[in-house]
Amino acid sequence: MTSRPPSARELLPLVRAARSSFGSRPEKSDVPGPGQESVWDFPRPPRVEAVPLRVRVDFGGITIADSTRALRVVETAGAPCYYLPAEDVAPGTLRETGDWSVCEWKGAAIYYDVLAGGRLARAAAWAYPEPLTDLGCGYERIANYVAFYCAKMDACYLGTERVRPQPGGFYGGWVTDALVGPIKGEPGSGGW
Repeated sequence: MTSRPPSARELLPLVRAARSSFGSRPEKSDVPGPGQESVWDFPRPPRVEAVPLRVRVDFGGITIADSTRALRVVETAGAPCYYLPAEDVAPGTLRETGDWSVCEWKGAAIYYDVLAGGRLARAAAWAYPEPLTDLGCGYERIANYVAFYCAKMDACYLGTERVRPQPGGFYGGWVTDALVGPIKGEPGSGGW
Protein backbone atom coordinates (compact mmCIF):
# COMPACT_ATOMS: atom_id res chain seq x y z
CA MET A 1 0.00 0.00 0.00
CA THR A 2 1.16 3.51 -0.66
CA SER A 3 -0.10 6.80 0.72
CA ARG A 4 -0.26 7.87 4.33
CA PRO A 5 -0.76 5.05 6.83
CA PRO A 6 -3.73 5.48 9.17
CA SER A 7 -3.11 6.96 12.59
CA ALA A 8 -3.58 4.79 15.67
CA ARG A 9 -6.89 6.54 16.32
CA GLU A 10 -8.14 5.84 12.78
CA LEU A 11 -6.90 2.27 12.84
CA LEU A 12 -8.31 1.06 16.14
CA PRO A 13 -11.93 0.45 15.04
CA LEU A 14 -10.68 -1.47 12.00
CA VAL A 15 -8.45 -3.93 13.85
CA ARG A 16 -10.80 -5.00 16.62
CA ALA A 17 -12.54 -7.68 14.52
CA ALA A 18 -9.24 -9.09 13.25
CA ARG A 19 -8.01 -9.61 16.81
CA SER A 20 -10.55 -12.36 17.47
CA SER A 21 -9.43 -14.62 14.61
CA PHE A 22 -6.80 -17.22 15.37
CA GLY A 23 -6.47 -20.78 14.18
CA SER A 24 -5.86 -23.82 16.28
CA ARG A 25 -2.62 -25.15 17.71
CA PRO A 26 -1.12 -27.96 15.64
CA GLU A 27 -1.66 -31.49 16.90
CA LYS A 28 1.99 -31.88 17.79
CA SER A 29 4.37 -29.18 18.88
CA ASP A 30 7.99 -29.66 19.92
CA VAL A 31 8.81 -29.85 23.61
CA PRO A 32 11.46 -27.32 24.64
CA GLY A 33 14.64 -28.67 26.16
CA PRO A 34 16.84 -26.91 28.70
CA GLY A 35 17.51 -23.31 27.62
CA GLN A 36 14.88 -23.47 24.88
CA GLU A 37 11.47 -21.85 24.49
CA SER A 38 8.46 -22.90 22.44
CA VAL A 39 6.71 -20.44 20.15
CA TRP A 40 3.50 -22.04 21.46
CA ASP A 41 4.22 -20.63 24.92
CA PHE A 42 4.36 -17.07 23.55
CA PRO A 43 1.23 -14.98 24.27
CA ARG A 44 -1.54 -13.66 22.10
CA PRO A 45 -1.75 -10.68 22.00
CA PRO A 46 2.01 -10.33 21.57
CA ARG A 47 4.31 -9.14 24.35
CA VAL A 48 7.29 -6.75 24.18
CA GLU A 49 10.42 -7.87 26.04
CA ALA A 50 13.88 -6.46 26.63
CA VAL A 51 16.71 -8.41 24.98
CA PRO A 52 19.70 -9.03 27.26
CA LEU A 53 22.02 -9.85 24.32
CA ARG A 54 23.77 -7.76 21.71
CA VAL A 55 21.82 -7.63 18.42
CA ARG A 56 23.66 -6.94 15.17
CA VAL A 57 22.68 -6.62 11.50
CA ASP A 58 25.21 -6.77 8.63
CA PHE A 59 24.54 -5.72 5.05
CA GLY A 60 26.68 -4.56 2.13
CA GLY A 61 29.87 -5.58 3.90
CA ILE A 62 29.27 -3.42 6.97
CA THR A 63 27.45 -3.55 10.29
CA ILE A 64 24.41 -1.32 9.72
CA ALA A 65 22.78 -1.83 13.13
CA ASP A 66 24.28 -2.79 16.47
CA SER A 67 22.54 -2.56 19.82
CA THR A 68 22.56 -3.74 23.40
CA ARG A 69 19.17 -2.04 23.90
CA ALA A 70 17.03 -4.14 21.57
CA LEU A 71 13.48 -5.25 22.25
CA ARG A 72 11.71 -8.31 20.93
CA VAL A 73 8.05 -8.94 20.23
CA VAL A 74 6.90 -12.50 20.91
CA GLU A 75 3.58 -13.86 19.65
CA THR A 76 2.00 -17.30 19.66
CA ALA A 77 3.33 -19.51 16.83
CA GLY A 78 5.83 -16.97 15.47
CA ALA A 79 9.55 -16.50 15.83
CA PRO A 80 10.39 -13.32 17.80
CA CYS A 81 10.89 -10.07 15.89
CA TYR A 82 13.81 -7.99 17.11
CA TYR A 83 13.57 -4.20 17.21
CA LEU A 84 16.62 -1.94 17.52
CA PRO A 85 16.58 1.73 18.53
CA ALA A 86 16.70 3.91 15.42
CA GLU A 87 19.77 5.69 16.83
CA ASP A 88 21.62 2.34 16.79
CA VAL A 89 21.14 2.07 13.00
CA ALA A 90 23.88 3.57 10.81
CA PRO A 91 22.83 6.93 9.34
CA GLY A 92 21.90 6.84 5.66
CA THR A 93 21.19 3.12 5.52
CA LEU A 94 17.37 3.36 5.64
CA ARG A 95 15.12 4.92 2.99
CA GLU A 96 11.37 4.99 3.60
CA THR A 97 9.47 3.23 0.79
CA GLY A 98 6.05 4.87 1.22
CA ASP A 99 4.51 1.41 1.69
CA TRP A 100 2.71 0.35 4.85
CA SER A 101 0.77 -2.55 6.31
CA VAL A 102 -1.37 -3.18 9.37
CA CYS A 103 -0.88 -5.49 12.34
CA GLU A 104 -4.06 -5.94 14.33
CA TRP A 105 -2.05 -5.69 17.56
CA LYS A 106 0.67 -3.12 16.92
CA GLY A 107 -0.95 -0.87 14.29
CA ALA A 108 0.42 0.59 11.05
CA ALA A 109 3.93 -0.39 10.01
CA ILE A 110 6.03 1.57 7.54
CA TYR A 111 8.77 -0.02 5.43
CA TYR A 112 12.34 0.88 4.57
CA ASP A 113 14.74 -0.09 1.83
CA VAL A 114 18.20 -0.82 3.23
CA LEU A 115 21.22 0.66 1.43
CA ALA A 116 24.86 -0.08 2.26
CA GLY A 117 28.09 -0.90 0.47
CA GLY A 118 26.57 -0.09 -2.91
CA ARG A 119 23.76 -2.60 -2.38
CA LEU A 120 19.99 -2.24 -1.97
CA ALA A 121 17.55 -4.56 -0.18
CA ARG A 122 13.97 -3.53 -0.94
CA ALA A 123 11.48 -3.31 1.94
CA ALA A 124 13.99 -5.05 4.20
CA ALA A 125 13.15 -3.20 7.42
CA TRP A 126 10.02 -1.88 9.11
CA ALA A 127 8.90 0.24 12.04
CA TYR A 128 5.76 1.22 13.96
CA PRO A 129 6.00 5.00 14.34
CA GLU A 130 2.71 5.21 16.25
CA PRO A 131 1.97 1.78 17.79
CA LEU A 132 -1.45 1.00 19.20
CA THR A 133 -1.63 1.27 22.98
CA ASP A 134 -5.22 0.26 23.75
CA LEU A 135 -4.33 -3.23 25.02
CA GLY A 136 -1.72 -2.13 27.54
CA CYS A 137 0.85 -4.57 26.10
CA GLY A 138 3.72 -2.09 25.88
CA TYR A 139 3.78 -1.61 22.10
CA GLU A 140 4.60 2.06 22.64
CA ARG A 141 8.07 0.80 23.60
CA ILE A 142 8.82 -0.05 19.94
CA ALA A 143 8.11 3.47 18.65
CA ASN A 144 11.41 4.82 17.22
CA TYR A 145 12.71 1.25 16.82
CA VAL A 146 13.45 -0.60 13.56
CA ALA A 147 13.20 -4.32 12.74
CA PHE A 148 14.97 -6.12 9.89
CA TYR A 149 14.07 -9.14 7.74
CA CYS A 150 17.15 -11.29 8.29
CA ALA A 151 16.47 -13.12 4.99
CA LYS A 152 17.20 -9.85 3.16
CA MET A 153 20.36 -8.99 5.12
CA ASP A 154 23.83 -10.53 4.81
CA ALA A 155 23.67 -11.73 8.42
CA CYS A 156 21.86 -11.00 11.66
CA TYR A 157 23.13 -11.98 15.09
CA LEU A 158 21.60 -12.48 18.50
CA GLY A 159 24.57 -12.55 20.84
CA THR A 160 27.12 -14.62 18.92
CA GLU A 161 24.55 -16.79 17.14
CA ARG A 162 23.79 -16.12 13.50
CA VAL A 163 20.00 -16.27 13.23
CA ARG A 164 17.86 -17.79 10.49
CA PRO A 165 14.74 -16.24 8.95
CA GLN A 166 11.28 -17.34 9.99
CA PRO A 167 9.99 -19.81 7.39
CA GLY A 168 7.75 -18.71 4.56
CA GLY A 169 9.17 -15.27 3.85
CA PHE A 170 6.14 -13.29 5.08
CA TYR A 171 6.97 -12.82 8.75
CA GLY A 172 10.13 -11.12 9.97
CA GLY A 173 10.91 -13.37 12.93
CA TRP A 174 14.41 -14.52 13.76
CA VAL A 175 14.91 -18.23 14.44
CA THR A 176 17.62 -19.33 16.88
CA ASP A 177 18.71 -22.71 18.24
CA ALA A 178 16.84 -21.89 21.46
CA LEU A 179 13.48 -21.80 19.66
CA VAL A 180 11.20 -24.78 19.04
CA GLY A 181 8.00 -24.95 17.00
CA PRO A 182 6.54 -25.72 14.63
CA ILE A 183 6.77 -22.07 13.60
CA LYS A 184 4.16 -20.17 11.61
CA GLY A 185 5.26 -19.89 7.99
CA GLU A 186 6.14 -23.56 7.61
CA PRO A 187 4.02 -25.56 5.12
CA GLY A 188 0.54 -26.25 6.52
CA SER A 189 0.64 -23.36 9.00
CA GLY A 190 -1.75 -21.03 7.18
CA GLY A 191 -4.54 -21.46 9.76
CA TRP A 192 -2.45 -20.69 12.83
